[in-house]
Amino acid sequence: MKLSVVIVNYNVKHYLRQCLDSVLRSVNTETTEIFVVDNHSRDGSVEYLEPRYPQVNFIASNHNLGFARANNIAIRQSKGEYVLLLNPDTIVGEHTLERALTFMQTHSDAGALGVCMLKSNGEKALESRRGLPTPMTAFYKMSGLARLFPKSKVFGRYYMGYLPWDEPAEIEVISGAFCLLRREAIEKVGLIDEDFFMYGEDIDLSYRLLKGGYKNYYLPEIILHYKGESTHKSSFRYVHVFYQAMLIFFKKHYSHATFFVAIPVKFAIYLKAAMELLHRKISDIRKHLGFSILPYGHMPEFLFVGSKTMIEICRQIALKRALSAKYIIGDTDSLPRGHLQHFSQIDTSKTTFVVYDTGAYSYETILSLFAEKPSERTIIATYDPTTQTIITPDEVITYTTKSH
Repeated sequence: MKLSVVIVNYNVKHYLRQCLDSVLRSVNTETTEIFVVDNHSRDGSVEYLEPRYPQVNFIASNHNLGFARANNIAIRQSKGEYVLLLNPDTIVGEHTLERALTFMQTHSDAGALGVCMLKSNGEKALESRRGLPTPMTAFYKMSGLARLFPKSKVFGRYYMGYLPWDEPAEIEVISGAFCLLRREAIEKVGLIDEDFFMYGEDIDLSYRLLKGGYKNYYLPEIILHYKGESTHKSSFRYVHVFYQAMLIFFKKHYSHATFFVAIPVKFAIYLKAAMELLHRKISDIRKHLGFSILPYGHMPEFLFVGSKTMIEICRQIALKRALSAKYIIGDTDSLPRGHLQHFSQIDTSKTTFVVYDTGAYSYETILSLFAEKPSERTIIATYDPTTQTIITPDEVITYTTKSH
């Protein structure tokens, strides 16, 4: 077995379905095995997906095991020479995995590989390339110096902003959203540390790979990462788990730090967590008092791009859901540049979901078009002709107008 793909799911069955579809378009199922570990989802994920994907190995836990432990369960069962940890709220291009495997095969010193993750508006996510959060690097990040001097090799090391985006490069931390691992390497340094429930485990594993004599690489292959659709980043639990992970990492790897270094770092972590909690509390109070606003400041618009059949169905969805919509019939042959050929029709002062028919356009083409011209208010969305479902970063809309 060449590749084992491991996906941990929690209450995002429609995003996971889209992720699985993109993976299955990009692999040879004879040399690839796919595992989905469900962390006790309550949205019927396993019941919905298992009959549709008989080639996928589903593991349904009776408890929420956390990201690290759930991944380890599948890794222990897997047999691939390489193991890909992949978030369920991602989309990979049709050739992404092939190119990533080729890179690993030609770089025997590689312990892990990450890629260029796109935000839902086509912008490159800074988390695609990161440095280790040493005490000083963490200080530069939390003090704002990293934001002021993003291309500095000293102050900007957290996001390694001095590296080019379009060239492979050595980095230090691989994101757990897409982390391609050499099995030989994880057998040497150990599996994911289960002390981390969620967040921080990718930093810890990356660090252990470096200490084990391996290198971690960035490859300029683009994927989409909805960034947290599978978590609730507005919750108080998120703040607790995230900053607790930072403390676990610091205690594990920098317990030898002097008193004068340890105290400021711990204080900064606690202060940052307190500020996050205060911000969320104020937001909750404003909503309770009736000051809540629409997520995008106004009702978004929709631009549907795809086959004639897709357009007809989406017209009916738009009418039933009172969506402000425009329609363009086309595919990769008749309209190769998709929405970019009609970009003048998009009001960039408003949020527009550009909904692509995944039967008419490959995932790779869709991602490339958004990456070519990222726009803060132009957001990637997809339409699946087999399920007649529209997926945006915020909601799922089906032909029956039920959403989740």
